Amino acid sequence: MLSVMLCASAGFGAACCADPASCSSTTATAADNTLTAQEQAAGWTLLFDGKSFDGWGCTDKAFPGWSVKDGVIALARHAGGYLYTDQQFTNFELEIDFMVDTHTNSGVFFRWSDLADPVQTGFEMQVLDSAGKNPPDKHDCGALYDILAPSENTMRPAHQWNTAVITCRNGFVTISLNGARIVRADLDKYTKPGKNIDGRNNKYSRALKDFSRTGHIGLQAHGGAAWFKNIKIRQIK
Repeated sequence: MLSVMLCASAGFGAACCADPASCSSTTATAADNTLTAQEQAAGWTLLFDGKSFDGWGCTDKAFPGWSVKDGVIALARHAGGYLYTDQQFTNFELEIDFMVDTHTNSGVFFRWSDLADPVQTGFEMQVLDSAGKNPPDKHDCGALYDILAPSENTMRPAHQWNTAVITCRNGFVTISLNGARIVRADLDKYTKPGKNIDGRNNKYSRALKDFSRTGHIGLQAHGGAAWFKNIKIRQIK
């Protein structure tokens, strides 16, 4: 079992701990996997209760390599299947804390409409051990995968917590990572299959403007260990 020192940083230095459940990426306003009264009043709900996979499924029904321990969803290095929320969402703000092992490749999927085909029916915020790479490209952490690169690399080094916020409102998608907005995309401008608006190719067989505006939230198993907590969502108009 991998043993690592897990650190949390709010941008003003780092505090290290040996337990991923006790580290936080920002100054805590509530215990992990809970909501403050203000968040509840603003319409936030938890997608992960900190104790179980209630509300989640897996594309491999055995959940191989996925576990919940000490308030954290843990992804083992040789895991199989993608996790996904039972519920689907259209316009929303999604906040999630994640941490990666060295060389890990994972992802946060959203608006994933066909559970049998995440790659062609969902969007992905890349999760990757790519801290320090400059400039980042469309396959580095925080990217709208294969579509738009982060405007800057705000990913923290492996074994430190990061906080991402993904906002979807109709055709607009924004991604913030560790407090900085790094992606802003207008999907309605992506009118050609396999093409980004800068003329470069992407992997998608349909124009991005034609993708479903409703779908599941997902976590990808794609090589390397990762950890996730404080997964919450607020539906917006």
